[in-house]
Amino acid sequence: MTKLGQWLCGLALLGSAWAALALAPPGLRLPAPYRQALLPLPVYLLVAFGCYSLATVGYRLATFNDCEEAAAELQEHISAARADLRRRGLRF
Repeated sequence: MTKLGQWLCGLALLGSAWAALALAPPGLRLPAPYRQALLPLPVYLLVAFGCYSLATVGYRLATFNDCEEAAAELQEHISAARADLRRRGLRF
């Protein structure tokens, strides 16, 4: 199973559990404070997931490794490509 499939199965499981509790089946009677906390729960989880994603991207961006050798090699390739294009008559 792919990671996407795992996430979708988990979301389906959580979503169905939330719907079962939020729709209040006849045999289940939740106290009012629980119902009030249960109804906006998906919004809270979505905001928490967004904060986690933003923090993860920020951390990965802050700890990103520079590859100076690869950058120098890429600059050499760019210079060679420009020289080849100049030789063929293209002006920059």
